Amino acid sequence: MSGSALSKAKGFKKSKSGTYLSIGTTAFGAISVIKQAKKARTENDTLKLVDAVVSAAAIVTGLAILYRELKRLGDDDVLLG
Repeated sequence: MSGSALSKAKGFKKSKSGTYLSIGTTAFGAISVIKQAKKARTENDTLKLVDAVVSAAAIVTGLAILYRELKRLGDDDVLLG
């Protein structure tokens, strides 16, 4: 990537659109974690279940950070209060 394209990519990441995209992809990752947890429970695999719980905690933390970033960007969306 050229320097200009890289700076544009970093700018998008810090934009409202980029933050919304990050929220979407992070939330989409939650589907995988839910499937992982269900499989671990049916197999009675405690270690895989713990892994799913830790992954879920990381997703929740990531979403909270992204929400905070949206607030910082001054989004006037009704959902954000």
